[in-house]
Amino acid sequence: MKVRFLDKRVFKIFLQITSVISAALSTLLLFVDIHDDFKILSLIVFAVVLLGVYIVVWIGSNRLNHVEINIDGTNVTIKVGDIFTEPGLKAIAFNEYFDTQVDNQIISEASLNGIFLKSYLDISVADLDRKIDDFRFEPDEIIGTDDRRLTGKLRKHRIGTIFIHKDYLLTAMSKFDDSNRAVLTMPEYLEFLIRFWDRVNKVYAQKSVVTPIFGSGITRIKGHKNISDEDLLKIMLWTFRISEMRFKYPANLSIVIHKDKIDKINLLDIKLLGNGV
Repeated sequence: MKVRFLDKRVFKIFLQITSVISAALSTLLLFVDIHDDFKILSLIVFAVVLLGVYIVVWIGSNRLNHVEINIDGTNVTIKVGDIFTEPGLKAIAFNEYFDTQVDNQIISEASLNGIFLKSYLDISVADLDRKIDDFRFEPDEIIGTDDRRLTGKLRKHRIGTIFIHKDYLLTAMSKFDDSNRAVLTMPEYLEFLIRFWDRVNKVYAQKSVVTPIFGSGITRIKGHKNISDEDLLKIMLWTFRISEMRFKYPANLSIVIHKDKIDKINLLDIKLLGNGV
């Protein structure tokens, strides 16, 4: 279980509920007199009801798969789902080269961008490559070429750079080492997020934006071997809060979690943090 039975956050919610129950019961007892023969039984029943309420709160906390919080006026939804079925602009993370070669070496078929390229791209990969090559990126978004690469593209983009294809925001998130493994340091991950929110602020055109948990999966964050998806989610929310990005109603931000990963993420913690992330 993600949430322990005696978790103080569960107890806090339980106290909020029982305070309402106690107030209602106290009001009722002003008008109803319980016979002495039934007082002990009534006390036992009340204790059992409270225990049942606590268990329901605890189970619900562990099964929580959808929370909504407000960050400085922006509605942020964190939920289980399929990013490809969500309305709005969908962010898909690529590497710094915007590689499109799905060969389980440069791009895994099971990765989000691999699934996008294989199943959801509405044009050929060659056409997408041409569009990316011809796109006028900002001068600081192209940082040179790597002529030493034996496979994949050569032009490198600054992390956080965004290329828009219809309802998809393709973003350069990860750097590649000499073995074509996605790697990032924590400062680079933070830089990516800050730049990503900044770029989204310029291009979202009052449309809702949907993202995955960036960095979840194959990306390796140097020096943080044990960083969890929940940690990454909290970092995303924190960088969003300190950025200048704010969605104007009715647009909002959704962060979609894959169903296979929700068991590792305690959404109760996120819900109670609220605007305090």
